Amino acid sequence: MRIHALIVVLLTGLVAATFGFGIYLFAQLVPDMRANLGFDISYVGTLTAAGQFGYLTCALVAAWLTARLGGGWVIFGSGVVCALALIGLSMAQSVLLIGVLLTVLAGTAATVFVPMVDVISRTVAYKYRGMAMGLVSSGTSYGVFINSLLVPLYAPQGEWRTVWWIVGLITAVLAVGVLIVFKRARLFVNTSRATAAINPTAKVGKAAMLQPWVLMVWAMNFLLGFSTFPFQNYLSSYLRTELNFDVTYTAQIWASIGFVGMFAGLAVGWLSDRIGLRITMMLVYVSVALASLILVVHPAGYWPLVAGVLFSLAFYPIFGLIPAYVSKMAGTATLAVTLFGVANIMQGVGGMLGNFSGGVLASFSGSFSGLYVAIGLVALVMAGLALRLPREGKELPSEDAPVAAGV
Repeated sequence: MRIHALIVVLLTGLVAATFGFGIYLFAQLVPDMRANLGFDISYVGTLTAAGQFGYLTCALVAAWLTARLGGGWVIFGSGVVCALALIGLSMAQSVLLIGVLLTVLAGTAATVFVPMVDVISRTVAYKYRGMAMGLVSSGTSYGVFINSLLVPLYAPQGEWRTVWWIVGLITAVLAVGVLIVFKRARLFVNTSRATAAINPTAKVGKAAMLQPWVLMVWAMNFLLGFSTFPFQNYLSSYLRTELNFDVTYTAQIWASIGFVGMFAGLAVGWLSDRIGLRITMMLVYVSVALASLILVVHPAGYWPLVAGVLFSLAFYPIFGLIPAYVSKMAGTATLAVTLFGVANIMQGVGGMLGNFSGGVLASFSGSFSGLYVAIGLVALVMAGLALRLPREGKELPSEDAPVAAGV
């Protein structure tokens, strides 16, 4: 396997670890951990809120660290911290320590994902960045899939600690792989800092941050969190309490979302490299709108399953399409990382407001249908923003000279 493809695979693995293991595994193990440690369900809400705060804080810190240390070191360090935190959870006895470790894990998700724009810009050829980032963004689904294999195997026997231990070891192996491969690819050389010393114009300025396309991308990230996060968070409640689907069918819908997500990032990323990122983003947002429409207009029979597939085709790839677009438009990896760091913060804020607003709307109206109408409308607004984005043109000379080209 060529080293550039191996880099993309390792990045995908770290996304699986930091997002799939670090954020989503806890939700699956909550009943078992509560039974063993005896913490109240209200504490779970506190933990998830702390994790969101950790992600938002580290999204900002990640851009600052990447500019000073380089994306390679930040990603490797985040992988090591993630592995240690996962293994720490396998031994934790205090609920306070569990809260701290889960907050750290959420932070590593940000400090792995944000610097990837720097690494992808330096290692992947311009025309393949959509496919590369699409695959990386699907990493979460691979992590969730591994969780679904491990949890039923160990948790029923009360061995939830074993699950944390196994995923911690998997992450440690990935971190060692990153160390070896990144060193060989010279990704521990901080070209951004050297460039800034030689060419002061490479530094990020206010004018670069306030370009119209940048503001549209930030708005898009805010709306993305505002719409897609509550789509997921309230889906089971809508299906089971309002539409009266049983738990088995609801689980099948979630299984289809996870399974399709394992391939959606690569497939949609491949498409974006051929028809353009802005058109692909528009199609993705329309897919979210259609999924919402189905859940409002005809949520019966197999149609909710179709809605789940449409949502999965959009949700996992979009987190790769946006950074790919930023990496192509920014011109330098330094600027791309800064812009994407802010975009992640906007996304997190949008997610918090979307979840809160969705709960208020559903409580006030007594139905989740209004929520999904709102999600569909927001998705159409995002599709309009995507069409207004400037086309990504041919590759421009960059101050951050790439280490290599080609996947």
